Amino acid sequence: MKKVLLSCLSAGLLAFSGIAVPAQAAGSVPQQSCVACGLPDFTGLVEKAGPSVVNIRTYKKVPVGSGDQMDEQTRELLRRFFGVPIPAPDSPKGGKNGPQNEEEERPTGVGSGFIVSPDGYIMTNAHVVDGADEIMVTLTDKREFKAKLIGADKRTDVALVKIDAKQALPAVHIGDSSKVKVGEWVVAIGSPFGLENTVTAGIVSAKGRDTGDYTPFIQTDVAVNPGNSGGPLIDMRGNVIGINSQIYSRTGGFMGISFAIPIDEAMRVVEQLKKQGYVVRGKIGVQIDSVSRDLAESLGLGQARGALVRVVEKDGAADKAGVQVGDIVTSFNGKPVERANDLPRLVGETKPDSTVPMQVLRMGKTLTLNVKVGEWVMDKKPGAKPAEEQKPEAVSKANALGVKVIDLNDAQKRQLGVSSGVLVEAVREGAARDGLRVGDVVLAVGNTAVSSATQFNAISAQLPVGKQVAVLVRRGESGLYVLIRPQN
Repeated sequence: MKKVLLSCLSAGLLAFSGIAVPAQAAGSVPQQSCVACGLPDFTGLVEKAGPSVVNIRTYKKVPVGSGDQMDEQTRELLRRFFGVPIPAPDSPKGGKNGPQNEEEERPTGVGSGFIVSPDGYIMTNAHVVDGADEIMVTLTDKREFKAKLIGADKRTDVALVKIDAKQALPAVHIGDSSKVKVGEWVVAIGSPFGLENTVTAGIVSAKGRDTGDYTPFIQTDVAVNPGNSGGPLIDMRGNVIGINSQIYSRTGGFMGISFAIPIDEAMRVVEQLKKQGYVVRGKIGVQIDSVSRDLAESLGLGQARGALVRVVEKDGAADKAGVQVGDIVTSFNGKPVERANDLPRLVGETKPDSTVPMQVLRMGKTLTLNVKVGEWVMDKKPGAKPAEEQKPEAVSKANALGVKVIDLNDAQKRQLGVSSGVLVEAVREGAARDGLRVGDVVLAVGNTAVSSATQFNAISAQLPVGKQVAVLVRRGESGLYVLIRPQN
């Protein structure tokens, strides 16, 4: 890194020192264009899409004298790139000696956006405008406008703002992110570190990348840095196929991995934001988990796919449809659920009050349930916390699983909200290490439902030694599978 830096500095010194550089020798081969060299030429698409990309700056009102929260580096960045003077902590405005009953607007962030319609609607990231009291938009021709926030959807990280330019603005061409191919060239335009209309290029590295977020991303190796957020990802035809949103970084800077929100999903969100200022999504009332390879093998699923139901919200859409804890959802409304994160997206896309089929695997059998989808709201109550871990008791090796269980009486069943199962009274060290706890309610072993302690012990006696078996348990209000390896 040091050698590279020195060589760059050297080149800069030569450029400014007046040292003559020899001209191209007579008869030498002239430099070929990018197209002639077989390399992509981005000039056309940049000329096409560039005027539609904007710079976004946000401000927040804070009491004068509230203390300065910016470090010197941020202060200098804002001064150099935005021309915004930031008072120092000890200055009359913003310092300890300033008036205490006044407010000032303080720069809080910088990002990018792009014009989606000639009448001034601009798409960006929700996190770019989050918490802003004022949003300023600068066009490529240096005109500046105060923008109005139409709506923001934190779940997809999409926001819509509007400016009044009194004349038609150059809008981008919206592409089709479903047709994006891994390996194709793409371009990002934005304002990294406040450097407006910066163009970077790379290729699509992956599609449908699951990072744990609601939306599966388009992954690229396009250089994206702070300030690029909200800017467009553009294909070689000049069409916007995504919104640059995140980077993978251990340093805060670009490390070769960036993520963009597919434009198809973003446009669905924008249509609702434009119409009503918020997004309405479907909801069925479940909490889910991934299906591990070991769990899939234990249950004889063939492959690790689907969404494991851990919690069923009482009186919710799933509960009314007959969904049970331990069910594995494999399809929703005719579309496959390959990964757990597929289900929230498919449910969210479904119109509330509509009834759709949902396939689940339960005890080795495939069932089709009809679910009347509810409406998703932001202030959803979090699920109940799992029961506190209890110290396992030493028990005799009563069965291969090393678990002592007792029958549940009717009162316990009503209290726990189960119709069958057995209560774990004690576990030996091996089962405890695998994750079983005292107080768990065992609902099933493998694909067999458990209704009594006698049945549980009989099933345990027939299990092959050393081969993992999936034990479905109820813990608090949630359900989960515990993989236990039977012992002699």
